[in-house]
Amino acid sequence: MHADSAQLRDRCRAFSIGELLADASFAAALRDAALELLAIHRTAPRVVRYVADLQKWLLTQATLAMHFEHKLNPSCPPVTVSNLRKFLVENHVASHNTAIAHLKEMVHYKLFEPVENADRRTNAMQAAAHTEQLIRQWLDGHLRSLDSIDAGNRCQQSQADPTILFRAQPQIARRLFHHPGWYSPPDSITLFVKSESGSNILHDLMSRVPATAEVAERSWIGAVSARLAAADYLISRTHTGRILATAQSKGLLGWETAKKSGDCWVSANLVLDYRRWQAVKFSVISDVFADI
Repeated sequence: MHADSAQLRDRCRAFSIGELLADASFAAALRDAALELLAIHRTAPRVVRYVADLQKWLLTQATLAMHFEHKLNPSCPPVTVSNLRKFLVENHVASHNTAIAHLKEMVHYKLFEPVENADRRTNAMQAAAHTEQLIRQWLDGHLRSLDSIDAGNRCQQSQADPTILFRAQPQIARRLFHHPGWYSPPDSITLFVKSESGSNILHDLMSRVPATAEVAERSWIGAVSARLAAADYLISRTHTGRILATAQSKGLLGWETAKKSGDCWVSANLVLDYRRWQAVKFSVISDVFADI
């Protein structure tokens, strides 16, 4: 390894949650990550819409963890209905019935597909090539944001070595679905991420907040409406309106006019809760990468 590369590798430190929140550049890194997540949605809107709530996100990450562990080590259990059900229940991610239904949905959305030449008795599944590409884009986007904080080269390393994804994603997934700070976010975040496509709406709002360490009591973020969000994220206007109206009733956001459209503000409480929640994920990713 060249001296310059070794120096860059040494900069790829593990961050605690507190260190991220205290770093003046975290807000900008988080904004860039939100924009990257929205870009992934534009790449595959139908698929991302399906996993844009926290429960389905956890289920999908857990299934991918099984897939990559088996890909790296064929002695690890492949993704089958029985293996996935056992894995999810043992890790307190989902019930038996939820696990079965989720795998069927992932096949329906072509996220997973049957393994060719697999023993028909096992009905083993594997992630489709485009699914691996989407999760690689997800990981590299987060690594790029971390690099912007400490001038590291995590994303460059990941793009140079495809196996980093296979090794890192299972560890990240396991850490996150055992971390209450991630799977049980504050009520202000739960309102969005436990609703269909609510995560997309939340990332959209947060991507427009000024990327400064200090957060105003109200951050004005431009035009927001149920009509616009529904069109962007392929959900019903009624559902979107319900999410935004509930958020308004809790003082998390509001509008310049009474029409619930036009220039919108989000509260400091929502912004800070979002930053704390996302800091859990970024801390885990940085820690896993430091040990890869």
